[in-house]
Amino acid sequence: MRFYDPDGKRFGIPTFPFRLAPDGLFTRRQLRARDLRPGGQDVAAQVMWSSRFKGRVMVAHLYRLDLAKPVRPMTLGRSRALAAANLARRTCPACRRDAGYVIPRSLGTCVPCDDSAAIAA
Repeated sequence: MRFYDPDGKRFGIPTFPFRLAPDGLFTRRQLRARDLRPGGQDVAAQVMWSSRFKGRVMVAHLYRLDLAKPVRPMTLGRSRALAAANLARRTCPACRRDAGYVIPRSLGTCVPCDDSAAIAA
């Protein structure tokens, strides 16, 4: 097996093929689905697989379930900070209006401002 390295000699940390990780190890998303977070622990192992897209090697880090901590609760201050950050991502720097969607980084402005710049050029 190409990505089977349970001792970590070849990849530096224990490595397993896709869907063959041992019990007790979970990705961040799997921990989050259980309302847990890694909680500052080091990566215990990794899962590697080849992507069909351009043959790239993909990696997912694994964390120990027994060392995971509960997710921190959403406080009023955190909720306000998150709302302000999302508003900043939706505000067009050219017209200063809330576009109602996240401004694409490729455009840098809302779609109407980008269209008017393209017409003017």
